[in-house]
Amino acid sequence: MPTHLRRQTYSAKAGDVTREWRLIDAEGVSLGRLAVEVATVLMGKHRPEYTPHVDTGDHVIVINASKIKLTGKKAEQKFDKRYSGYPGGLKLVSYGTLRENKPDRLIELAVRRMLPKSRLGRQMLKKMRVYPGADHPHQGVNTVELSV
Repeated sequence: MPTHLRRQTYSAKAGDVTREWRLIDAEGVSLGRLAVEVATVLMGKHRPEYTPHVDTGDHVIVINASKIKLTGKKAEQKFDKRYSGYPGGLKLVSYGTLRENKPDRLIELAVRRMLPKSRLGRQMLKKMRVYPGADHPHQGVNTVELSV
């Protein structure tokens, strides 16, 4: 094939990315379905210029996190586990208790596990902000409503 007919694969550069702000209402939405949508936007897979080694994602604001839906018996039977490294240092908190006390942690755990396990994934997670109610301090930012 002649060289003038070949197409080059586009690879995004870090400085070329223009980020938008996405607003997601978590009220009545299943935790897993919300996490998939948020992780997709944070990684930038919703864009045509997605590049795996560059953070091409948008900022995400999640509101009404305390009204998220946990299907089945996950509220009683699923736990957030933390281990201090000492004997008897296992801390278990049920997802139901977590939804009442720290709903932002519940969503952060689900989304973090769907992002790359690297420096890039940690950088992507910093673009997510979760709020338990409908109020958020980013009122002045132009947000695009994202339905789940």
